[in-house]
Amino acid sequence: MKIDFKGLFPATVLPMTEDAQIDEPALRAYMRHVADTTIHGVAINVDTGETAHLSHEERVRVLQIVVDEIGDRLPVIAGLPAQYTDQAVAYGRDYKAAGASAFLVFPLAAYQGAPLDAEMVVRYHSAVGDTVGLPLVLFNLLPALGGVLLPAEIIGRLCNLAPVVAIKDASFEEKIFVELVAAVRQQPRSIAVLTGDDPFIYESFELGADGALLGFGAVPTRQLAEMVELAVSGRLAEAKTIMDRLLPLERAMFAAPVRNYRARAKEALVMQGILPRATVREPLLPASKDEVDAMRKAMVRAGELAPSLAVG
Repeated sequence: MKIDFKGLFPATVLPMTEDAQIDEPALRAYMRHVADTTIHGVAINVDTGETAHLSHEERVRVLQIVVDEIGDRLPVIAGLPAQYTDQAVAYGRDYKAAGASAFLVFPLAAYQGAPLDAEMVVRYHSAVGDTVGLPLVLFNLLPALGGVLLPAEIIGRLCNLAPVVAIKDASFEEKIFVELVAAVRQQPRSIAVLTGDDPFIYESFELGADGALLGFGAVPTRQLAEMVELAVSGRLAEAKTIMDRLLPLERAMFAAPVRNYRARAKEALVMQGILPRATVREPLLPASKDEVDAMRKAMVRAGELAPSLAVG
């Protein structure tokens, strides 16, 4: 399925049972809810979906469920976390067999430390792309979420790899985003820049984003999809009106410590009746009462929750 990156790709949560296992009925219902919007695809088994705390077999099963439910309607981008190259290739083959349309390639633990060896990064992505044969989305991820920020020189080299079709920036820093856009635009081939920068989503489009692949998209999916569509079409004033309404919710969801945003997102979806529970898998912890209260108030302000439901 051809992927049009000029839109929103929500990075979705993973509904879980009370004992923190995959809740298949809830996942299917949630996917139908997400797909019933103007999104351009979904990102599964990525940071928002707690992929670091899932086994490989569980990731395959989640992907199978999602593809079975909405794969005939939308591209499904699968997160590809691994520890070494041969493992990434093996995982990638399994995810392709399960129906993935493309991979969001997570940075390796081996990237830690400075200076980062460009050859190591290029060889890793090349091995996955050439061997598995699916498009690759590069991932610039802030260290607070376990990632590595790729220097412009390495990004330039990666953009020359044929399987690379897009890059997601989740640096959460506008300066880094601007430098990344400049590095990508200097390349001889077209590579889509996807904002993963939840703290400045609207501004990302003013700064050159083509689309968005965002954890924030897991909650106000319909409104955010509309905002991205308006921004991509150049109707920035209308897009900003929506983003201004959503901004308090974004701030509540991604307040420090940022790692807690998955639990907060699930609590918001429970408030809406979309998920039956907000279970996260340990070592992640449930949202605190204060976090839930802040999310509830922000959901009302964003127009995502009726005022009558503001008291939980």
